[in-house]
Amino acid sequence: MINNKTYIARINNVLEFIDQNLQNELSLESVSKQAYYSPYHFHRIFTAIIGEPLNAYIVRKRLEKAASLLLHKNKLAVSEIAINCGFTSNASFTRSFNKFYGLSPTLFRKSAAIKFSKISKVKSKNGKISLRIEPYIRNITNHLNWIAMNANIEVKELPDMQLVYVTQIGMNSVGSAFEKLMRWAGPKGILASPNLKAITIYHDSPKITSSDKVRVSACFSVDQPLETAAEISKRNLIPGKCIVARMTLGMNEFQKSWEGLFVWMADKGYEFDNERDPFEIHHNNFNEHPEKKSILDLCIPVK
Repeated sequence: MINNKTYIARINNVLEFIDQNLQNELSLESVSKQAYYSPYHFHRIFTAIIGEPLNAYIVRKRLEKAASLLLHKNKLAVSEIAINCGFTSNASFTRSFNKFYGLSPTLFRKSAAIKFSKISKVKSKNGKISLRIEPYIRNITNHLNWIAMNANIEVKELPDMQLVYVTQIGMNSVGSAFEKLMRWAGPKGILASPNLKAITIYHDSPKITSSDKVRVSACFSVDQPLETAAEISKRNLIPGKCIVARMTLGMNEFQKSWEGLFVWMADKGYEFDNERDPFEIHHNNFNEHPEKKSILDLCIPVK
């Protein structure tokens, strides 16, 4: 009998497969093969674990990838972005994008306010979904001042790292993901390694994806390959150039720090690398800090 942990491990493989193939056809049959289930069985499992049907998830991921490219890849034509994100035509892409975000891809790109705003969808009084554009804290200058006062920033090449990880859906699930990982890693001596790094990877941007749907991975670095349990997966952290900001943060300061660092990136002329995900490297247990603060590196992959 297949247990819930095996279901989760197989769904994790599917999520990575979808991320890597958004530009290709992703039929229920082709995706279900990645999980070794029949299409009917897989569809029910996916919806139960992820909280939305497979097709809705794929469309959302394609649109969110398109929004990210529109923000960060000014030289790419809208028609190229449509193809890169798996849409069969520019017209179908524009219709889907307009329905999801409430404005056309071209207007989305042209609006400078959107580039430095948090994007979300809200219900108006009549129940209709509409786009809401919230300023970050107050303005770009405030973000840059916050980063200047609170971050020690370097731009450097980070090496390849072997990771074991647990993936969860929702920004508030990071703590429970690390708890699962620690229960598995403790008996194996991983937590006692002097080279251990605790890493949080954000596979979606809270700027584009609603916080309850953001996919997050809680990771530990390991020195050598290990056999993993059903809900524990393995991956490598892709090496490359990153903006690395060392900060000491309270729990309510993470969002404005990430937002400020992305503003700093744009202000300095760096280009975000869409092929790699932003992540945090944790250097302490915030519960042991006298002010309950986290000492960590915020890392943004750049080209």
